[in-house]
Amino acid sequence: MTKLKLSNLEIAHIISGSRAEYPKYTTQLINLANQNAQGTRPKVVGQMSELIEVFDGNTIDEWQQWYLTRYPSAISEATQKIYSMIQSLSDAILKIDESLVRKWVEDLVIVKTFTGLRFQRAILQKIAESKNTTYRTATAAEESKGIDGFVGEIAVSIKPKTYLQKQSLSESINTEIIYYEKNKTGIKFFFNF
Repeated sequence: MTKLKLSNLEIAHIISGSRAEYPKYTTQLINLANQNAQGTRPKVVGQMSELIEVFDGNTIDEWQQWYLTRYPSAISEATQKIYSMIQSLSDAILKIDESLVRKWVEDLVIVKTFTGLRFQRAILQKIAESKNTTYRTATAAEESKGIDGFVGEIAVSIKPKTYLQKQSLSESINTEIIYYEKNKTGIKFFFNF
């Protein structure tokens, strides 16, 4: 059996003839800046997957001409958004020293890990407060039955919102379920009891 590999650089060269190379770490930083600046979102550069489907040419030169005719300022607009963010990141990098890195690591390992793993208690407490009742977390024996805690006398299981999307769930939970979704600002959750 013969095994071959193609790197992304080789694929780009075979398909487009491009041999673009970048200094070490620069593409990672540009990608980070782009994520923050959203420079290549469809509203800036168009919906690429749809555009390539309606493109009727065959070569990269034809694609470039076709695309730039339809989106003449998109490359410049995306570049400006991303470069502006690169400048902001450059300013921020100058503020990073070893003590700031240590503070970040401690916050991640100690604070965020602890709170992330203990957020169920906060959910139980918030629901109990809204229902003017008590709450408690489950014992080990209760956890083995799929129970995460109690709101008043109601046994509950706390699951991510994505749990709803799973087609064939192997477990059967005989409790009320609280669904949650984490976002940058906290946790949203919903339930039907």
